[in-house]
Amino acid sequence: MRFGVLGAVRAWRADGGEVSLGGPARRALLAALLLSPGRAVGAERLIDEVYGERPPKDAHHALQSQVSRLRRDGIAVERVAAGYVLNVDPDDVDVHRFLRLAEQGREALGSGDPDRAAGLLREALGWWASPAPAVHLEERHLAALEDLAESDLRRGDHRAALAALGELVESHPLRERPRAQLMRALHAAGRPAEALVVYERTRRLLADELGADPSPELSAIHRELLRGEDPPAPPEALPLTSFVGREQDAARVRALLARARLVTLLGPGGVGKTRLAAEVVRGRTDRQVVELAAVRDGGQLPQVMMAALGVRDSGLHPPGDRGEPADPAVRLVAALSGRELLLVLDNCEQIIDDVAALAERLLTTCPGLRVLATSREPLGLTAEHLWPVRPLPPADAVKLFNDRARAVRPDFPAQAAVESICLALDGLPLAIELAAARMRTHEAAELAGRLESERFPLLSRGSRTAEARHRTLRAVVAWSWELLSADERAMAARLTVFAGGASAAAAARVSGLPDAEALLDSLADKSFVEVSGGRYRMLATIRAFCAEKLDAPHAVRQAHAAYYLALALEADPHLRRGEQLRWLDALAAEHGNLREALRFAVESGAVELGMRLIGAQAHYLWMRGIRTTAMAEAAALLAAAGPRPDPALGDGYALCALIAGEERYLRRASALIDREHHHPLLTFLWPLMTANGGDPELVLRVLRRAESGGDPWARAMARIIRAFPSMAAGEYAAAHADLTASLEGFQELGDRWGSALALDSLGWLGANTGDRAAALAHTSRALELAELLGADEDHADLLCNRGDLRQRDDPAAARADYELAAEVARRSGIPTYLAAALRGLGDLARMAGDLPAARELYQQALARSDAGWIKSSGNHTRVLVGVGRMAEAEGDQAAATEAYRQAVEVAVATGAVPESARAVEALAGLAEPAEAARLLGAAVALRGCAVPGDEDRLAAEARARAALGEREFAAAHRAGAELSRQAALTLAGVSPEAIRASPLGVIAAMTGEPPVRHR
Repeated sequence: MRFGVLGAVRAWRADGGEVSLGGPARRALLAALLLSPGRAVGAERLIDEVYGERPPKDAHHALQSQVSRLRRDGIAVERVAAGYVLNVDPDDVDVHRFLRLAEQGREALGSGDPDRAAGLLREALGWWASPAPAVHLEERHLAALEDLAESDLRRGDHRAALAALGELVESHPLRERPRAQLMRALHAAGRPAEALVVYERTRRLLADELGADPSPELSAIHRELLRGEDPPAPPEALPLTSFVGREQDAARVRALLARARLVTLLGPGGVGKTRLAAEVVRGRTDRQVVELAAVRDGGQLPQVMMAALGVRDSGLHPPGDRGEPADPAVRLVAALSGRELLLVLDNCEQIIDDVAALAERLLTTCPGLRVLATSREPLGLTAEHLWPVRPLPPADAVKLFNDRARAVRPDFPAQAAVESICLALDGLPLAIELAAARMRTHEAAELAGRLESERFPLLSRGSRTAEARHRTLRAVVAWSWELLSADERAMAARLTVFAGGASAAAAARVSGLPDAEALLDSLADKSFVEVSGGRYRMLATIRAFCAEKLDAPHAVRQAHAAYYLALALEADPHLRRGEQLRWLDALAAEHGNLREALRFAVESGAVELGMRLIGAQAHYLWMRGIRTTAMAEAAALLAAAGPRPDPALGDGYALCALIAGEERYLRRASALIDREHHHPLLTFLWPLMTANGGDPELVLRVLRRAESGGDPWARAMARIIRAFPSMAAGEYAAAHADLTASLEGFQELGDRWGSALALDSLGWLGANTGDRAAALAHTSRALELAELLGADEDHADLLCNRGDLRQRDDPAAARADYELAAEVARRSGIPTYLAAALRGLGDLARMAGDLPAARELYQQALARSDAGWIKSSGNHTRVLVGVGRMAEAEGDQAAATEAYRQAVEVAVATGAVPESARAVEALAGLAEPAEAARLLGAAVALRGCAVPGDEDRLAAEARARAALGEREFAAAHRAGAELSRQAALTLAGVSPEAIRASPLGVIAAMTGEPPVRHR
């Protein structure tokens, strides 16, 4: 797809058709996502962008609704831990194509190629449309217009330059660059007198509007014109290395400097503050850089600045002689008071108080002065504007690595391991450059594997000409560490036990330090931690350094685990009530810390602590579809508990066994679960995970206790579980009653997850009984709830279900559902639902007549199917039916028959008997007319009701009717429909032994009726 953000927000499909985006809220959401393509945008920021100062009451739900509508429009917005992300090629978005071309044009201009620059800039400006969605883009547009005028001027196209510059000067009278260009253009066109008039008008305008004099560049051009000489072109100092990933930062800092007199580039060591500052001031003749890294005595600051500025200290006379001031600061003020100057103070952190005092004095007394500072902490002045310099985003980090690697190894190829390296190095430019320099003697994959344990030794060789503090990664962090107080160092070291950041309350409790919040803020000011959304985070490189300094790590990690156990225990009951979204988000924000606490329990052999941690977060893990993240720890704790677990472990052991999913542990848990009271989640998980091969009597006791107990959530869940065997047995009225009651119970509690489960089952019920409209409505509502909850597993499953419902009537919408399901399943590592999505796409390909594509998709689906899972059995059956349809279309009836029979057997073996009806109908299409009629009737017996058939079934019916006649067909069909389920399955080729070995026995125990009933 292509997108437009400049001007109106628009989107176009690949075929050129425009997407109808609806109202302003959806367009604002899309614009906010498109401004950061491929990068996560937080929900709070999106709410601000979409709703401004008046967000709706349930802003997160409203935002999710807008996201869902974008997805229905075919715009694949993903939900990730950090917010939402839209993965599009920046070149498919007009604003990013404009920025790329404009920057390439500027680079070509700086490298002395005005012809290429003009072409690139004209192409860039061809993408521009007003209004722009952000102020910095308007500034970049003006800069591009000025760059194009400069390229025309250097190419000798004075007419084009004069026309463009006349418009720029008129529309932006206070911008000095186009006025300087206009003066040069007039002189080059043989009109020097008019150039002098421009200068005089500019001087008066600046004096009247700003109380300022023209810039040094304008004054220099004026002097040359008065002398009758050619005015100088603006100098372009080309850096020794390319500038990667900071183009927008540089443009926005330039814009900020145009209106602010003190700007500080703030960030940790190695993040690229100095390089960004150099780019910001490149080409300015009014700049002066003062390097302060070597200055450790703040009292020497005025002398250092005077030396950099070329101000003589005392000349031939001693201080005080002939009335000269002895104070260097006074001399500095006198030297600067009449000048227009941009003063760059680089590396201020080690003498921050002295820099702040002198900067304030100079700015107060020197009206023509502007200051651009770089520092690891703010100067702390009222007039200061901070510009945080962040680590490079992944794409730019990889680009920088490859650029520097090819400088030492010209044949260095693009490699997947580079992205892992850049991620491990936090996107810090200095660390990336140090790592890239190792590519002369190392391979990227090897370096990536060693960084976790050998980060500092590996990155110990930098440029010989760099300062000592920038030659190794350890030196970069050590420089900042030495500037911390003892309490700040203690807090920094103890923060390393957190994974994914910490709230102020968590850091205070775990660190045990007084004034913890003040210490955190101080570390943030000094760029040792980042703070966002009330959470304090460390870059991995800083964290690795500080972890080496941690005293008594076991005690601190123990305090950390205790804190997060308490949090999970507090959250657990709220996950089954209306406040579940807030608590889900709270646990998701702490997912890394919960994992870290669990790892500590396993490593230290604290079995009870570990099982309590797993039990407290089991509901969260299952709702979010991320139980696999704790499976390894669960198995380790179960192994450590031994073959005869302590009964006191109770629910913790049982939930641990369910998370691990291993049969031996489930058997051991049976004795612990058969108690009067247990965790409500066991009402759902125990029947689900022990349906095949478990003790049906124990399942029944769990359900009975839930139904008679005092927990309304467990009662509602028990009704859902009761409905499953009813659905499998074809008792749809009873199933509908249970599911409806369950849905009402969950809705009363406000539990969206339980409601989604009930709606999903009602959707299946509607599809299986022929009520497609109800099925689609229930499934779509369940899908909205799953998206709202961020439940990836349920999200992918429901998308496939909805795709199945849309296959015949709206194949394009079905394709969109399957493709999004495949994307979610791949991202979350869920092979079952990836198989379901591939199967759905295979169905669509077969229906469209693309048999080779269908065969390939079915084979991929078969390779990923897992027939052992109840929810996947229907999909596995449908895959096999699809394979059979393929064989049938290719004339291989034997292979088709085998596939259909396998499909019936899979459905029976997993207890999903109604799903077998589809395969039995397919078998009817290959049978002789009389048998075909009986098989079609048997499908009704297996499904439990007659429903409108699909095209394949209708074709089989038509052939049998034509061959038999209506009366004989009806009699044979009725005979099949009146068969017992066992007889119907036997007619389809399933042996009685296979039926007895199937979960029908479990169904019988749960329903209290025999597994095979005659109708």
